[in-house]
Amino acid sequence: MATARARTDSAPTPMMAQYLTLKAETEGCLLFYRMGDFFELFFDDAKIAAQCLDIALTARGEHEGEPIPMCGVPIHAAESYLARLIKAGHRVAIAEQTESPAEARKRGSKSVVNRAIVRVVTAGTLTEEALLDSRAANWLAAVARTGERYGLAAADISTGRFELSSVPAASLDAELARLAAAEIIAAEPLPGAQERRTGFDSLAAERRLKERFAVATLDGFGQFDRAALCAAGGLLAYLDEVARESLPFLRPPVSRSAGDHMMIDAATRESLELTISASGTRAGSLLACVDRTVTGAGARLLAADLGAPLLERLRIEARLDLVGLFERDPGLREWARRQLRALPDIGRSLGRLAAGRGGPRDLAQLRDGLSEARRLHDRLAEIVDPPVLLAGLLPCLTGHGALVDLLSRALVPSPPLDAAQGGYIAEGFDSALDALRATGGEGRRAIAALEARYRDQTGISVLKIRHNAVLGYHIEVPARHADRLMAAESGFTHRQTLAGVVRFNAPDLHEQAMRVTQAGSHALAAEAEHLALLVAEALGRAEAIAAAADSLARLDVAAGLAERAVEGGWTRPRLVDDNRFEIEGGRHPVVEDAVRGAGGRFVANDCRLLEDSRLWLVTGPNMGGKSTFLRQNALIAVLAQAGAYVPAVSATLGLVDRLFSRVGASDNLARGRSTFMVEMVETAAILAQASPRSFVILDEVGRGTSTYDGLAIAWAVVEAIHDKSRCRCLFATHYHELTRLAERLDALTLHHVRAREWKGELVLLHELAPGPADRSYGIAVAKLAGMPPDVLARARSVLAKLEEGRAATGGIAAGLDDLPLFAAAAREEPQADALHVALAEVEPDSLSPREALETLYRLKRLQAEEGL
Repeated sequence: MATARARTDSAPTPMMAQYLTLKAETEGCLLFYRMGDFFELFFDDAKIAAQCLDIALTARGEHEGEPIPMCGVPIHAAESYLARLIKAGHRVAIAEQTESPAEARKRGSKSVVNRAIVRVVTAGTLTEEALLDSRAANWLAAVARTGERYGLAAADISTGRFELSSVPAASLDAELARLAAAEIIAAEPLPGAQERRTGFDSLAAERRLKERFAVATLDGFGQFDRAALCAAGGLLAYLDEVARESLPFLRPPVSRSAGDHMMIDAATRESLELTISASGTRAGSLLACVDRTVTGAGARLLAADLGAPLLERLRIEARLDLVGLFERDPGLREWARRQLRALPDIGRSLGRLAAGRGGPRDLAQLRDGLSEARRLHDRLAEIVDPPVLLAGLLPCLTGHGALVDLLSRALVPSPPLDAAQGGYIAEGFDSALDALRATGGEGRRAIAALEARYRDQTGISVLKIRHNAVLGYHIEVPARHADRLMAAESGFTHRQTLAGVVRFNAPDLHEQAMRVTQAGSHALAAEAEHLALLVAEALGRAEAIAAAADSLARLDVAAGLAERAVEGGWTRPRLVDDNRFEIEGGRHPVVEDAVRGAGGRFVANDCRLLEDSRLWLVTGPNMGGKSTFLRQNALIAVLAQAGAYVPAVSATLGLVDRLFSRVGASDNLARGRSTFMVEMVETAAILAQASPRSFVILDEVGRGTSTYDGLAIAWAVVEAIHDKSRCRCLFATHYHELTRLAERLDALTLHHVRAREWKGELVLLHELAPGPADRSYGIAVAKLAGMPPDVLARARSVLAKLEEGRAATGGIAAGLDDLPLFAAAAREEPQADALHVALAEVEPDSLSPREALETLYRLKRLQAEEGL
């Protein structure tokens, strides 16, 4: 971004010099420069903001002989404009006035009000309610490499969540995909990240973490290697830079290991539409289909659960037990969801208070939320033999009585959002404050009495006493009545003449106004002192409040999953220690909802992957349901390990360590990758990383290239999955030649989606059956799609000729018993034609120009004779 610079022969004004100095501090940011009731932007910042915000671009004065582009946004509406700028990918620095104009004038009549950068607003450092999605986490991530490992530090400062981990290079993309961070910073170039060189120091980070959390060692938080600490250092340094004086809320760091949860790479998340659908929205995703939470915190936790399914069986069972409690007791479930629905988001309220951006309303939300948490505790504590997870959550919901009592006595029931106006401390909490308010109230009543007296005295019935920030209390009359008050003997003093009205003062009004103003300012100061003390009391219990917020969110998730299970007839999965994957009557939750919404019925299917049948080769027509079948089983694995019930009659599952999905066509042209290249890159990653505990779904591998190349690749991939990866795999294909592999690969079994033709029409049954499909039905599907009749007729003709050729030569499937593939592609060796024989005999390097020409003519004659 260009930055204006002053010329030596044209010095900027003092205000513009101050602006340019502040602008130089915030490279890469738009600068919101506070001027009275507006944030102003200048130069290129103004041009960018005006276009992005669709506001007027004006000019103010000159700089270096050119008008200065300028636009502005009002302070009271700044958050909505900030939200649009941040969403558009900009970073915004806030330059606030650090003194009043009156204080500036004490240094001289032309002194510029001091300003300073108080904050840099970025996508990953938001805390304001209006700027955040209440149902989505807002992660800031930092990445650093030490040796062969990448450190990852992630913080959601809106709630204080803070986690550290380190992973091998192959797992970094999957971890970043899990977080879906709003902002990423990195110590070295990384796609999608800002490169930053400072702060990535593991020793300094360790020291800062110990100081911040007042501990002598970090061992109590977990084991952090140098890579993780290096990333933590970069994150903390970045927060210092953007937050300036107001450090954000961070809870003690949690050590996170890649082995704690199922690894799901970015391509698989996109393919399965876990949290975002193919259209880029939440609607249509697994998360939207499953989510029945009633709080923002619950929705955020559910998204985290689905994004990182667990790998520890006991933890999964604990979640399932809690879901089961609510599933079995409709009355308890309904009551709990009703109570939870009324809860404020105390986690984010706490985050705003800790960052210095909260107010009395946030304190009231803590009061109300912690009070309701106690009611939930008392009811749930009555449960005999509670689930282990519930027993662990209950203590977090109580113990806040003293703080709740203090906030209940101190605050009015519904405090204002803006603390600057006062009125949030309850009457009776502070007798001195009550006295100041009484004085102010008496003064306002006296002013009202003065207004009535002035009307009688002057005979002007439309006379009013008004108040504004500049003049304070004053008398206002229409211009036509001004002469009566202008008379010297009237006792009124002229203050201001405007279009249509004239304003005056009077000695007794001034006296009463001073009394009201002084009482009001003293009352505001007293309330501000109380607010600071109340915030300090709340922050003194920050960790306990955050734990209560977490517990409420977990209850919301469990009750919501129970509601979804009852609603959809879902069942509790049975987890086992071996690698079985047995699903009876499995369904795709998102597709089932769509089919039901259209008045149809979803066809359920079984899946049984055992040691001797861990690789299924699925054939059948397009639109027959192959891709849906593949995806539904992957989603069932995600739901089960996230601790949810699953859409099936029954499910017995061995835990999945890595989930891979290569389904559908996509490209990445920005990185120079075609659809086929993307397919090959993703397939290569699967073959390199899948283990016997992994679950893989592959659809139409090799279809992006020639038939022979594609079949050869698909053939080799199937063999590699069977012999080397030995993972559980569903492999859908149109290469019917692959079915011959079942004769040689012991753990490969054949299945197909059923279809039949009835009176010339294709009927798709969406049922899975054993054995290979008899054919692909491609032309029948093309007919369903509306292909023109003449094209269909020509396709049938070409197909008949191709099948005749295959029958005559044995086709590309002939001789598959003799591996490697295509070593004997036909049962009879085809005879070479004369043209190819003659061409093979030519030795170009030995020919003279004349001989070369004659040879070319001879080859042309052979071509004509052969009819080629």
